[in-house]
Amino acid sequence: MTDGLRSGQVAAAAGVNQQPLRYYERRGLILEPDRTLGGHRLYPPETVRVVRVIKTAQRLGFTLGEVAELLVAAAHRHGSDDAGLHARATAKLAETEQKIVDLGVIRDTLQSAVAAGCDDLITCTESACCPLPFAELARVAPA
Repeated sequence: MTDGLRSGQVAAAAGVNQQPLRYYERRGLILEPDRTLGGHRLYPPETVRVVRVIKTAQRLGFTLGEVAELLVAAAHRHGSDDAGLHARATAKLAETEQKIVDLGVIRDTLQSAVAAGCDDLITCTESACCPLPFAELARVAPA
């Protein structure tokens, strides 16, 4: 095979360095490329799009395992309804919304800690005004 893109070309076009390409190969996210007589990898041009899709899905919070499942579902296009992007995106959205709620609690607690003047974790746990969650645990008498 003489047609194709070398690793550096795919990486540059996809906006990544070359290490993810090899890692994605090992994980089965992209097909192992053909090689030149000199041993250089030659990827089909559509590899650029697949790598961009992988990176975008990761930025949206999908794990590489989830991305692999989505790529398999897309390749077979006849998978179950729960294997497709719509179902996975709906679940990921719910996860993300919960994380936002959790981060709001963390932000509020940290703001309270700053306002209370907490400067030392141990000393803070001994104070009745300590807003940090571990303070409740520290006030429990040891068994």
